[in-house]
Amino acid sequence: MSFILGLLSGLLGALAGWSGLAALVVALSGPDRDGGIAMGAFFNIGPFGGLVGFGIGVWLFTRFGIVRENAPPDDMPGAVSRTHISYPFAVTVVLIVAGLAYWGWYELIRSPYLTHGFMTLELQFRLPPGKALPPDKTDVQIYVDESHGFAPVTLSEGWHGHDGDRQVILATAALSYKTSRREVILTLPDTPTETWRIDLSRDPDPTPGYSPWRPGIGGSPAKIEMNFRLTADR
Repeated sequence: MSFILGLLSGLLGALAGWSGLAALVVALSGPDRDGGIAMGAFFNIGPFGGLVGFGIGVWLFTRFGIVRENAPPDDMPGAVSRTHISYPFAVTVVLIVAGLAYWGWYELIRSPYLTHGFMTLELQFRLPPGKALPPDKTDVQIYVDESHGFAPVTLSEGWHGHDGDRQVILATAALSYKTSRREVILTLPDTPTETWRIDLSRDPDPTPGYSPWRPGIGGSPAKIEMNFRLTADR
């Protein structure tokens, strides 16, 4: 019986180590548009975590999983010492199983990814009258906070345009996660950082066009305005 329980403890450790290492690699790598990083992390790197987790699971069971009661006194013939599963160890195992089950439910059933797949968020930043563009697009720093991480933002070769006498910076971002909070952050040289909240639903549909121009949260000290539209990649 102890062998079976030790084996199950090792398998549980392997599952936790495999998924934990894969999730860590994905988190450290940042957003992944085509899923290549996630696939490589799960199938190529995750097994190493599984091997380590199996060994740790077996060791923890043999070290902490079995509790032996004190041996009976010699004047009690026929009495034998008894063993049972450690209650703290059992509670820890139950919590790990519950955590893995919730993770699997979230990833496979209650998917965190958008129903439309990856969606393209097109952003326009309208500078105030008379303000010149930065000399190089590398001076433009744009981030889209998607709660799970920062969505990748791209400035193309034609990264700017104009609206009358006002210069406009053009950018795109790839959204992938369902979330109730999305924010856009813009930093330009010698200009206060601006933040805008994107008023989209948790699992949005494409928008019919660009939103109205809007100032940053709490007003816009730099008088920069932003608008956006959302399109589905498929």
